[in-house]
Amino acid sequence: MFWPMCAVALGFAGLAVLAVFAVRVFLEARSLGRQVAESARRIDRAAQDLERAAVSAARAAETL
Repeated sequence: MFWPMCAVALGFAGLAVLAVFAVRVFLEARSLGRQVAESARRIDRAAQDLERAAVSAARAAETL
């Protein structure tokens, strides 16, 4: 009777460990998603700045 109860207890402990790791992975994935979204916004902003600078440079080149 001891070994089956020990196996059940170890099974629950294993599931608890897996649940902790699953929560940690979920939180890290959410954090990574936020970082990717912020990076995408910054890249978009930089692309817009570059486009405006290119337009300004093209206008300046036309006047020469």
